[in-house]
Amino acid sequence: MFSKGMFRLILSALIIYALLSGCNKKVDQPAATDTKPVRIGFMICNSKEETEARFRPLTEWLSGKLGRRFEAVTIDTVDVEQAVRDGQVEFTHTNSLLYVILNKNYGVEVLGADIKGRHGYKSNGAIVVLKDSPIKTLKDLKDKRMVFGPMLAPTGYLSQYDMMLKDGFDPEEGLAFYTIPKGSFKHDKVIYSLLFGAYDAASVPMLDFELMSKDGRIDPEDFRIIAESEPIPYCTFSVTEGVDDALAKQVKDALLSLKPEDTVEYDGERVKVLKAAMLDGIADVKDSEYDPVREMARRCNMPPYQKF
Repeated sequence: MFSKGMFRLILSALIIYALLSGCNKKVDQPAATDTKPVRIGFMICNSKEETEARFRPLTEWLSGKLGRRFEAVTIDTVDVEQAVRDGQVEFTHTNSLLYVILNKNYGVEVLGADIKGRHGYKSNGAIVVLKDSPIKTLKDLKDKRMVFGPMLAPTGYLSQYDMMLKDGFDPEEGLAFYTIPKGSFKHDKVIYSLLFGAYDAASVPMLDFELMSKDGRIDPEDFRIIAESEPIPYCTFSVTEGVDDALAKQVKDALLSLKPEDTVEYDGERVKVLKAAMLDGIADVKDSEYDPVREMARRCNMPPYQKF
């Protein structure tokens, strides 16, 4: 038989072992919410490959910064709404018109906007002709051929369509013909198709025009701007409904803190996060700054305010 002293010693050892086992169990089995990847749905802009190359370093950086796995999900523009509706992503990166649609229909909330170009976190659209074109005003577009960017592009379609309507020119009635390019790099195709004489006028995002001029792909002196819209917020990070407020704040704070010198190990090399994303930073913006986009959409009978 054990002595009372030995019994107490064995009992104490068993109690300590049980307590330590319980603690280890909690450490080895983190909460399920921390093991699932946090998915950011990136609207495909020029191409799927370019979008992935731009933003996967950023999601890798977020993973290291916040201590949990982030995953970049590239989504065609027309499929973004369904991805949010079906809960396929927790965060989104879209143009400002898509943000307005998602905000109204699904309650997404803005976190920040991309900083890029001369207008900072804003950009604008223009209607452009060749320098020797006889077209001087919007009314001169009557019976002319025009090329637009994608229909959901706020500075490649919406702002130009809106400018014409406000000037009393209905593109559906006044233009002889208009079209939208297919495939990748649609904004580049718009500018090149005007340059090579396929159309009389083009609906051009000024940021793309500036970048192509800077890269030497076009000479801005070959073109003339006949109308230019007000600047509106550029591409936007937002959070979907149901995401934990604390996580949303962590992601927002991290994005706003990004600096040009921040780097991440990606694909076997150390890269600068903002440079890879082709951005200068992320700006803190308010939802009210998207009101001009909302008004454009209403005037143009565009989602999310379309009436049939």
